[in-house]
Amino acid sequence: MNPMKEERFNKIFSTCIMVGMLVAVGITTAIKAQDPSTRMLMLAVASLGSVMGVASTVLSANGLIWTFLFGIADVVLDSIVAFDAGAMGNFALHAFYFLPMQFVGIAQWRKRGATKEEKVKARRLDSRGWIMLVAGIAVSLATAWYILLRIDESRFDAGAIESVDRWKVFFDAAVLVLNIAGQILMSLAFFEQWIVWNFVNVFSILLWGSIMLSSEASSYTVVMFVKYCFYLLNSLNGLRIWQKLSR
Repeated sequence: MNPMKEERFNKIFSTCIMVGMLVAVGITTAIKAQDPSTRMLMLAVASLGSVMGVASTVLSANGLIWTFLFGIADVVLDSIVAFDAGAMGNFALHAFYFLPMQFVGIAQWRKRGATKEEKVKARRLDSRGWIMLVAGIAVSLATAWYILLRIDESRFDAGAIESVDRWKVFFDAAVLVLNIAGQILMSLAFFEQWIVWNFVNVFSILLWGSIMLSSEASSYTVVMFVKYCFYLLNSLNGLRIWQKLSR
């Protein structure tokens, strides 16, 4: 594709993602606000966080350092939502890892040429890096799933352990581990982050979808579900853009 046409396409696609998210959040918020049981403060937090998050990922897909400014706001708001929803893996991820990593990312992207106007110079993993990435994810996922299962089981009596939703816990663990891997790759400007982010978004859709269909669903759960649907669209576009940035 001609560079000028590609830049125009990226701007149009990014604008559509942002407008689509704003419309979806606006409609969802308006509908949920009609329900007397809706907790308006948490709904507002989830809605604003979703918009900040989509803005951050759109900027990241385009290789712009402004992604971290919106990322800080997104992380703070998402940690509140995750804690309230009982997704403790997600809460720990956002509050104790994602937040400080935003500042690490700013420093690392600056070293790789990112400025207010210039895009970051991306790179790719070698075969050794791939082996370390896959092995690290596999071991960490098994460990996180085991720990989160034990935490969930501790909430029930011995005779009611079967009440634990193991698939929900697995999705929570997968989101936790893959987000950690994706953030490291993102901070160091590796193209492969977008492969990881696509998996993150798929598992996040499954996680919030399972919560949405359960008795634990809250008024803002559907907002989180919609948010990750838009994240997935953007991460697919980020994969395409960063293939060229990393050549």
